[in-house]
Amino acid sequence: MKRLLIAVLLSLLALPVLAQQKQRVVIQVSDNDPQKWGLALNNARNVQQDLGKDNVQIEIVAYGPGLGMLKAESKVADRLAGALDNNIGLIACENTMTNTKVSRSQMYDGIAYVKAGVTHIMKRQQEGWAYIRP
Repeated sequence: MKRLLIAVLLSLLALPVLAQQKQRVVIQVSDNDPQKWGLALNNARNVQQDLGKDNVQIEIVAYGPGLGMLKAESKVADRLAGALDNNIGLIACENTMTNTKVSRSQMYDGIAYVKAGVTHIMKRQQEGWAYIRP
């Protein structure tokens, strides 16, 4: 009985720590569809508004046909600056860039890069990140 009481007390002490833990979400963009690009940006903004900007870490990972979202001449380029200003990570897949002969100079300034977008998303899921694909 004493052990049970100690276990319950320790569990209750851990609750504030869990409540303060930052939420994390990775959003996949792999379609050549400006409406879905806008939806991904809307999802990110809505999550920040709901949970509080300081309580959530968000990454949008673009690969395959979705890479166009993060190009300098993207149809949503006007919204990318706002996403970056709000600490939403915008990440391009270098494998896709190599395969489609796209250089960093063609990409939107301020974004980040990973070697493989799919692998990055897999790693994030293994780390406990929530996953969204609009």
